[in-house]
Amino acid sequence: MLKEGIIASPGIAIAKAFVYDKVEVEVTEKKVDDPAAEVARLQAALEKSKEQILKIKEKAARDLGEEEAEIFEAHAMVLDDPEFVDSITAEINTNGVNAEFAVKTVTDRFFEMFDMMDDPYFSARAADIRDVGTRVLNNVMGVENVDISCLDEDTIIVADDLAPSDTAQMDKARVKGFATNIGSRTSHTAIMARSLEIPAVLGLGDITAAVKNGDMVVVDGLKGQAVINPTDDELAAYKKQQEDYQAYIRELAELRELEAVTTDGHKVELVGNIGSPNDTDGVHKNGGRGVGLYRTEFLYMNSDTMPDEEKQYEAYKAVIESFNGDPVIIRTLDIGGDKKLPYLPLEEEMNPFLGFRAIRLCFREVDMFKTQLRAILRASAFGNALIMFPMISGVSEVRQAKGILAECMKELDEKGQAYDKNIRVGVMIEIPSAAVTSDIIAKEVDFFSIGTNDLCQYTLAVDRMNQEVSYLYNPLHPAILRLVKTVIDASHAREGLFTGMCGEMAGDPMATLILLGLGMDEFSMSASSIPQVKKIIRSVSYEDARAIAEKALNLETGEEVKEMVQAKIAELGIKIV
Repeated sequence: MLKEGIIASPGIAIAKAFVYDKVEVEVTEKKVDDPAAEVARLQAALEKSKEQILKIKEKAARDLGEEEAEIFEAHAMVLDDPEFVDSITAEINTNGVNAEFAVKTVTDRFFEMFDMMDDPYFSARAADIRDVGTRVLNNVMGVENVDISCLDEDTIIVADDLAPSDTAQMDKARVKGFATNIGSRTSHTAIMARSLEIPAVLGLGDITAAVKNGDMVVVDGLKGQAVINPTDDELAAYKKQQEDYQAYIRELAELRELEAVTTDGHKVELVGNIGSPNDTDGVHKNGGRGVGLYRTEFLYMNSDTMPDEEKQYEAYKAVIESFNGDPVIIRTLDIGGDKKLPYLPLEEEMNPFLGFRAIRLCFREVDMFKTQLRAILRASAFGNALIMFPMISGVSEVRQAKGILAECMKELDEKGQAYDKNIRVGVMIEIPSAAVTSDIIAKEVDFFSIGTNDLCQYTLAVDRMNQEVSYLYNPLHPAILRLVKTVIDASHAREGLFTGMCGEMAGDPMATLILLGLGMDEFSMSASSIPQVKKIIRSVSYEDARAIAEKALNLETGEEVKEMVQAKIAELGIKIV
């Protein structure tokens, strides 16, 4: 039996299934006479949960490394978050309900808030809330958390979903792959699978109903499939694919120290997207030569209060120093709309993705904006930092942002604080109006970085999180390719300007040849995507890439573009997995 799902982590895994069926506890509302006693039960459960999470973090640090263990620091912060804890306490005291009902009510409320966010990274953080809330609930009710840390044979974990604490406690030597009913590429299950470097296919629908403990399962993380009880011939074919893939991974690893240069000598930069200092190791490990997008909002999202200048300065400085002179592009705060902060009240909006967010919010919250800019400027003294403004719609906003930046420079000068006085300033091109007027904006900046995730949504009028219309989301649509060319041409018309791309398209091997041929200077992506993109670039001449891009611009649909690229990749003998 074959099931289709979503590729979360590449590779081929073959092993017997372990169906991980977590017990769902039933919670009912009960009115209580002694709310204080319920609050005491809650506090005891919170303390026990914190102890458990810290132990899991220690194990994760040993088995997975410090970067992955930081997930559980975020879990511990949820337990320390006054808004989360106080909301549960208020539910008990105000409504006179039992502790378990209060925990479930508040957990569901917070989960829905994060789950509704359009940004896949933030919506995936809902898993943190669910995981922590479930742990607290189990501890309130005295239910033992399931232990899967000791397995006696190689195993494919089959589950409805896997929480971060589940994956962190697994027997690393025995778990060969994941197959789940739900999940996405940005979920923690996917992130952990990639960290463990084991194949994972998520979103399989009802895999738990189709599989029994002990069934032989193949997780095909190259095609996004799970095969249950394959035939002998199928099994032999998958073992051959497994060997071929492992050989390919060894081949990619040999490219780590090599530059991204075409066969005829055209060089581009491959850099990483990060959300915190903990993400830098992955970029270094995969041969990235800097950071093309440092998402600073995570510093705000993971804090109970507005992070002050010193806290931000230390975070930015740590990243800049770790790259030892390689460029680090720091995007200023992109919050608002669907990304809310508990300490920054914002009104509900009818169209949050077209509303009060990012640079627009910063222009109102000038003190907050200046605090961040001063922190970035001070950190710039320790390496090669660049500042990038998001959600720019036209040149007036660029000038306004640069004016505020100039004020911050003056303030630092008056205090005698060091910073890079020649720091480069750029903008994200993610709104069609900015792309169309990029020749005007180019007069005010040092670089562009194309954010294709939002640019595609705004240009094609499609919400990629809406399953009814997500099929229309296509970065290879001729309209998107023409906008990308417009931006690149505008930057290259002015000496010294460069254009990068930091959306998912930058790490998509199907787009690499076209972007290279259009003249993209920098590709910024998830660290794990860097080796394969480098392999593609080193396998082709710039002349051939330009011809491919020219042909793509003259095709009529995204489907035609994809078919043409696939044919060219096959013709050039380039392997893509």
